[in-house]
Amino acid sequence: MSQLIRGLSLRQAVAINTIDMVGIGPFITIPFIIGAMNGPQCILAWILGAILSFADGAVWAELGAKWPMAGGSYSFLQNLYGKHKTGRMLSFLYIWQTIIQAPLVVASGAIGFSQYLTFLVPLSTMEQKLVSGALVAFITVLLYRKITDIGKISVLMGMIVGGTILWLIVSAVPDFNSQLAFSYAPDAFDLTPVFFFGLGQASIKTVYSFLGYYNVCHLGAEIKDPEANIPRSIFISIAIIATLYLLMQIAVLGIIPWQEAKDSPFIVSLYFEKIYGHHTAMVATALVLFIAITSLFAVLLGYSRVPYAAAVDGNFFAIFGQLHPTKNFPHVSLLILAGIAFLFSLLFKMKEVITAIIVMRILVQFLGQSIGIMLYHRKHRAENFPYRMPLYPLPALVGIAVWLFIFFSAEWIYIAGAVGIILLGILMNWVKEKTANSIK
Repeated sequence: MSQLIRGLSLRQAVAINTIDMVGIGPFITIPFIIGAMNGPQCILAWILGAILSFADGAVWAELGAKWPMAGGSYSFLQNLYGKHKTGRMLSFLYIWQTIIQAPLVVASGAIGFSQYLTFLVPLSTMEQKLVSGALVAFITVLLYRKITDIGKISVLMGMIVGGTILWLIVSAVPDFNSQLAFSYAPDAFDLTPVFFFGLGQASIKTVYSFLGYYNVCHLGAEIKDPEANIPRSIFISIAIIATLYLLMQIAVLGIIPWQEAKDSPFIVSLYFEKIYGHHTAMVATALVLFIAITSLFAVLLGYSRVPYAAAVDGNFFAIFGQLHPTKNFPHVSLLILAGIAFLFSLLFKMKEVITAIIVMRILVQFLGQSIGIMLYHRKHRAENFPYRMPLYPLPALVGIAVWLFIFFSAEWIYIAGAVGIILLGILMNWVKEKTANSIK
């Protein structure tokens, strides 16, 4: 991993995080979120997503500053739980899940892209599938370059993403209707089981839209001054995106009645159409499509480093550890993940993919890290950490509580699927270890 180049500055790291976080997510999920809570009180789901991002981001910041290596959670889980037995098994499970969930993340963005494209160009279901697959191939070609060049591209992409969302927010000011935005039903905040079920379902979608605040940790070996810049980039990107998301949701609700918004497949296009007319809506839709491309760019960039780190460590298939001979990036890992994402983009639907992405990762990755950091601190009290989360261990405990709430808010089939993938991964790890021991 020493061949990777520390070529990403703080500004570039923030840009990579922000374009990863935004993507097609909020533009696709806003109707789902409104529908899950049946009213403007859906803003609570965005607030819960922001709280979770800051709390969990504090865990990532501490781990990323302590172990700034390629692979993110793979390295963290090994260092937290030890490089033998538990730590090695958990890190293998994370890689095992990554080979499935990382392509799902890429596929979700590609599927969302093809859906929004139908606002501009009528497409059949099969044509949408072909567009999704072609987009994955295009992103792969775009990533086939040095990390220093990618950093420059990311800053430009980040400026366009931020500018588009700011345009959306500012556009609401002249025609904003507060009675639409804050028209709560009398029972909107009744704390019944139905309320919490709706909040859980909506929060799955808002958390999906926030995911990516930790992308710099996957690129830890390529960040300049990582002890300082990894925590800074995490919190700066969360603060920027949380503010934009909250304002964007309020802006949409102040222009479009929530009863109409919850059923719109092109919520942003409809929003701009109501304010400016159809031609401007087409321009805004084109920008949303560009944002989807930027997110897939950042997602595939970060995740391609994860199997690479495991392969270099001898804990995954060696082929994933190959670097491009002249451009110094893990090209085999990139191509394999992109190939799986290509297949997933042809097979699955958007709503199914979003829930699967969230639920699959909670137990091993998010809970594993939050619990692991507290156990590590108890065992290594005197050890130095370049960054310590404020109010320790409160952020980790808040993160654990919210992750569990979201996990058990999902339908049983997704929970069973997540547990099944873990059990299959444990079996695969056992086979791998037995095979390695027999060779020795």
